Amino acid sequence: MKYMSTRGNVKGINFQDAVLMGLADDGGLLVPEEIPFMSIKEIKALKDKGYQEVALIIMKKYISDIDEATLEEIVFKSYKTFEDEKVIPVIKLGNFYLSELFHGPTYAFKDIALQFLGNLFEYILDQRNDYLNIIGATSGDTGSAAIYGVRGKKGIKIFILHPRGRVSRMQELQMTTVLDDNVFNIAIAGTFDDCQYIVKEIFSDVEFKRKYNLGSINSINWARVLAQIVYYFYSYFQTDEADSMSKVNFVVPTGNFGNILAGFYAKKMGLPVNKLIIATNENNILYRFIKKGDYSIRNVVETYSPSMDIQIASNFERFLFYLFEGDSNWVVKSMKQLKNEKKINFSDELMKKVREIFDATSTSNERNLEVIKEIYDKYKYIVDPHTACGIDAVLKLKNFYNEAFIAMSTAHPAKFIDSVVKAIGAKPEVPNGLKELENKEKRVYELEASVSLVKKFIEKNL
Repeated sequence: MKYMSTRGNVKGINFQDAVLMGLADDGGLLVPEEIPFMSIKEIKALKDKGYQEVALIIMKKYISDIDEATLEEIVFKSYKTFEDEKVIPVIKLGNFYLSELFHGPTYAFKDIALQFLGNLFEYILDQRNDYLNIIGATSGDTGSAAIYGVRGKKGIKIFILHPRGRVSRMQELQMTTVLDDNVFNIAIAGTFDDCQYIVKEIFSDVEFKRKYNLGSINSINWARVLAQIVYYFYSYFQTDEADSMSKVNFVVPTGNFGNILAGFYAKKMGLPVNKLIIATNENNILYRFIKKGDYSIRNVVETYSPSMDIQIASNFERFLFYLFEGDSNWVVKSMKQLKNEKKINFSDELMKKVREIFDATSTSNERNLEVIKEIYDKYKYIVDPHTACGIDAVLKLKNFYNEAFIAMSTAHPAKFIDSVVKAIGAKPEVPNGLKELENKEKRVYELEASVSLVKKFIEKNL
């Protein structure tokens, strides 16, 4: 399997090089040159396998330059850190399923990809006797999951930008209490979109990127998306629908389009999926796109679900590549329009194609808390504010589709205690891994939202 850029000027890249490259050198995102298709018979054969076994089989289809024994070792090592033996258990709440993606070391779905990516980086760098300086932006969960994935690893330094005061207290503590010498937390005076812009601009400076061996842990890194494809298959296998290979609807809280994109790949691979439903909060550019064809950037508003307080969905470019049937010229044109005009125009014909795959909902801040309370009152089960957006989508759309719903639960509610208390008047049970953070020493560096300042900081600390 080889990889190419969505913008057409980088082609024939093997998997390991794609992992280290992160953002393609032409400014695009790397995608597989083909998407492997699995027959229903092949998919059904995965049904009774463990998570690691399913992961190995799916990943092998995209990785041809790591031998199977080594890949198996990396995969099994990555998911030993999870507290639930299933890695991702699926429960049923009334008439829908909930896939618990938060049993990793930082209690968020990002661990599923970033535990794998951290071990992958370590293997590749060791084989090449090389080093890597990782730079990434986070709206909350990516940062801590990335840090926990690479902390203390040989040959790696990591620089994580988060929007100062715009992540939850627990998310901030998970990042800033990691004091390993190879970890640098940077609080940016701005929004997540400012952080993401800085990272993309730095990666677009190819000379700077090569000089300092920069790599990415954001979902612009293909390995992140690949690892997340697996849990769509595994979640499906834990439902009654898997017995008859019936189609399901996946509901996915998403702001950066990475989580839902993995579901898109799973559907393209042959998993029986009817609709992929995007659940947004009030920062609803993806909802406006699906429902109205309106992909225009507005100001970010603060919500109870801060990891989705995003207007510029970086992984959207990968979807555009497929929407435009692999025409990189259209991708470049669209991304240029987005940069210059803060919007992308879509024809009615293209939107018809989009709606065959996706549906979407938007949840207000007030409604978010109501959903948390409704689920708690009815099932004595506590969900975090991001998952609540997903459940709201199920409640809004359950009468529109005949197929079963699987909602992705993206974070442990204890990471958002203030919002949960506001909703139900009680604190969720806090895992020991989060309790101990309050009394730990912290280290964080504060910078203005400036590409040049962040570059200088990186140079100073290498």
